Amino acid sequence: MDGILEEIIDEHAEHLLRLAYFYVKNRQTAEDIVQEVFIKFSQRDYEERGQLRAYLSTLTINQSKDYLKSWHYRKLLFQEKLFPLQGHKQRDELVAAEERSQIGAAILKLSLAYREPVILYYFEEMKIRDIAQLLGIAENTVKTRLKRAREALKPHLKQEEWEVLGHE
Repeated sequence: MDGILEEIIDEHAEHLLRLAYFYVKNRQTAEDIVQEVFIKFSQRDYEERGQLRAYLSTLTINQSKDYLKSWHYRKLLFQEKLFPLQGHKQRDELVAAEERSQIGAAILKLSLAYREPVILYYFEEMKIRDIAQLLGIAENTVKTRLKRAREALKPHLKQEEWEVLGHE
């Protein structure tokens, strides 16, 4: 089991880290979330049905949302508002490359309500029906949030022609 788990970690860790980062916007917290996901995964009896990536992504999303609801996170937000950090946050190559891209930086500026469907639709390549089921909202709500997110992204990305935003 350890060899299989190591293969799964090697294959999916970077993807899950990026996904968690889109939620929490902090590298160390995203790493902790991904580690918790793999711990939970190793403790459960998972039956392979061809959707391991989707299953791990769902675990990561739920763990990220739990973190954002936690007392610890709210305390950190309060402390950051009272005592803003003067120093520059240390960034690794994965996060820096993602933020350097115009679209990645623009997506991170969206509120969670709009960021979530965009990430799931474009990065996770999930169908609207699946996103609605995962988020527990109506399909039309997902469509509306995607439309509003694209509208919010267009001014930030007006210098470039973005195929994804132009055709919808």
